[in-house]
Amino acid sequence: MTLDFLPARSDTSRPILGLRPGEAKEQGEAVAAWAKASGFDGGAGEVCLVPGSDGGVAKVLLGLGKMDESDAGSASRAALLAGSLARKLPAGDWHLEGMSDLDPSLCGLALKLGGYRFSRYKTPNGSDGDEASRRVHLGDGLDLARVETVERGVTLARDLINTPVNDMGPVELEAAIRTLGESHGASVSAIVGDALLEKNFPMIHAVGRASASAPRLVDLAWGAEDAPKITLVGKGVCFDTGGLDIKPSSNMLLMKKDMGGAGNVLGLASMIMDAKLPIRLRVLIPAVENSISANAFRPSDILTSRKGKTVEIGNTDAEGRLVLADALALGDEEAPELMIDMATLTGAARVALGPDLPAFFTDDEALASGLAETGSKVADPIWRLPLWKPYNADLASKVADTNNVSTGGFGGAITAALFLQGFVEKAKSWGHFDIYGWRPKASPIGPVGGEAMAIRTLFEHFSTRYPAK
Repeated sequence: MTLDFLPARSDTSRPILGLRPGEAKEQGEAVAAWAKASGFDGGAGEVCLVPGSDGGVAKVLLGLGKMDESDAGSASRAALLAGSLARKLPAGDWHLEGMSDLDPSLCGLALKLGGYRFSRYKTPNGSDGDEASRRVHLGDGLDLARVETVERGVTLARDLINTPVNDMGPVELEAAIRTLGESHGASVSAIVGDALLEKNFPMIHAVGRASASAPRLVDLAWGAEDAPKITLVGKGVCFDTGGLDIKPSSNMLLMKKDMGGAGNVLGLASMIMDAKLPIRLRVLIPAVENSISANAFRPSDILTSRKGKTVEIGNTDAEGRLVLADALALGDEEAPELMIDMATLTGAARVALGPDLPAFFTDDEALASGLAETGSKVADPIWRLPLWKPYNADLASKVADTNNVSTGGFGGAITAALFLQGFVEKAKSWGHFDIYGWRPKASPIGPVGGEAMAIRTLFEHFSTRYPAK
């Protein structure tokens, strides 16, 4: 399907009515009777097509569910329910009506995202066969270009994560970064294979050297050199077998998403560059495949990081923090104003917060409170977990400066964040996002599959902090 936005309401436009439970009766007896017969009661995400006297669809009812006045994010989440219409809205022109308490731009984004399908490997021609055109007027005076900027960034992240490693290994991930950079006039460079040792990125090399596809560190730079420096670091483990501490097959099934941090960072970079925010953006992606061969790194190996800190390998399946550490150390060397890393890092974060809520760590109180508020506003929530310093003792090693895993098995998301924090010294502010990068259940804004997490929140934060001129 195609869905476009109308800057002004057309003469033939029909209404999309947002209704709470019990409100259908306010639309007149005929509409109320039809809604009841159709099983529509305004529940969250319910859709009811109401016929007109000519037999065509005269209006569409969208259920918004109950409003929870005690929940600051209730209205923004309700706006995302508009995504339920993406595959059900008949062809033609439409406009929103009766949704004054919802953000129309968020409704529009939901409409776009709800129509997403990853059809690259579907035949014929990767199409679902529905090419009917829908056009929606969200309201007057809206920045429709911004809605589409966010939609493109989310779609990029989803597409990258959904692509299997046979078409999205380190080589292809680098190519995707170069394509993104070229489209925005950014410079892109890469350090590949044994050159990583020459340039002092030993842990990126160690993690990726067992793969037939050489490990690499890809570096994208964009924006005026005298603008505030913002550095984004994304875990680009294109597939993770677990290494010699091999995963069971059931745990490997989703490991194409282990580059979800890189996919999300690139989606965010796309938004930033598209919106031309006045910052000096740097994106660092360590792109590797954690494979098994004769030269794979081993449990009990001791690696020397770019920072000079030695790391004992307690588990080869905790490889993401190793490649991130070398990349963070590089980013830290130029003391950016803000450095953000994103990674599908720990199962512990998922146990604590589930698949929908990314864990977020920082010592910057202003950043933490600002992002939490923004996340609620745009229905892209995050949840802060503590950098509990006493847990650093759990990373102790008898033979090296640190271990890459904790010994006790508790607080795994926290100890992973503390491990990464040990490689950040000069950055004025740092935040770590432990994301899932995957939607295990379909929702109004997307099917099962790769998902963008926290990047809409970060983009909104950056747009406020560094407004485009």
